[in-house]
Amino acid sequence: MGACVASAPKPFEVHESGAFLHGTKADLSSGDFLVPGRRSNYGGGRRANHVYMTQTLDAAVWGAELALGDGPGRIYIMEPQGAVEDDPNVTDKKFPGNPTRSYRTREPVQIVGELTDWVGHSPEQLQAMRDGLADLERRGLAVIYD
Repeated sequence: MGACVASAPKPFEVHESGAFLHGTKADLSSGDFLVPGRRSNYGGGRRANHVYMTQTLDAAVWGAELALGDGPGRIYIMEPQGAVEDDPNVTDKKFPGNPTRSYRTREPVQIVGELTDWVGHSPEQLQAMRDGLADLERRGLAVIYD
């Protein structure tokens, strides 16, 4: 289940499939489940109480590019097994109304496919995001409400 993307993702644009997406560096397979309680992709080894996902390719690409790990970024197509809610880290703090279509759940989420033909952000965009995140960390503002 792959999709071809000709250019870099656009912020706030829902992926053409309408599916839930999860960006990571973890090498997973269709049929695998993501469950809460595992090590977070962010925050230096913290355990995540939720599984996070989005319906925009842009947010999934950021997840794949910024996740901890040395492997290549990957974007999985996800099927939640229970209720999902808006991700308060994004919707309450940065983008009221949830234009990033960012969600989380305490239920298992099954991988049903992988997007393989996606384009990442430019090196300049990626460095600017990393610099911004490092600044938040230095100022003690890199809080994840999990």
